[in-house]
Amino acid sequence: MNERAWVASTISLISERMREVDASLRMSCGSKLSYAHEIRGYTGNVPALQNTIAYETDVLITEENGEGVWKPRVVIEAKLGKVSTHDAITYSEKASTHKKVHPYLRYGILIGDRKHYPLPGRLFRHGAYFDFMLSWVDMTPAEAELSILLSLILEEVKASRDLEDILYTSRKPNRTKYTLLHKPLRLQ
Repeated sequence: MNERAWVASTISLISERMREVDASLRMSCGSKLSYAHEIRGYTGNVPALQNTIAYETDVLITEENGEGVWKPRVVIEAKLGKVSTHDAITYSEKASTHKKVHPYLRYGILIGDRKHYPLPGRLFRHGAYFDFMLSWVDMTPAEAELSILLSLILEEVKASRDLEDILYTSRKPNRTKYTLLHKPLRLQ
């Protein structure tokens, strides 16, 4: 099975379960997401000539508002077996560029078919823009691995929503006011 087929089978395993918890969420394979929005000309102070550039994502989790508007919440890059240093650097940079356009976006990597090996050290060293990293022993996840992924996705969607709220209501007088932001490190 190639990576694309593996990603599609993974989505079919988890998508329905995710929607049972939150019906506004959608999961897709191979969707493109903007990483740059270039302004090439103005009319007065209003951008007139624009160009948007997008990367394909392995897994894109979006939230729909019921009126045809959707927001990207979580991207998961997927690899089978090994992750090279080049992969780690490339995917981390891809995460960075996507987050510049969508500052509330959460980004991670899932590695399938790792056998008994843990997450590779190169991901820790070069994956600076990943919010999470996860590996499965086989291509088909055990029930516990699937549950962990679903839980993680839902946590990341909540984090995305919270970040969006913080970023876009920070000047409103009736906003929620915070005196602490802490990003814990969870290892398993």
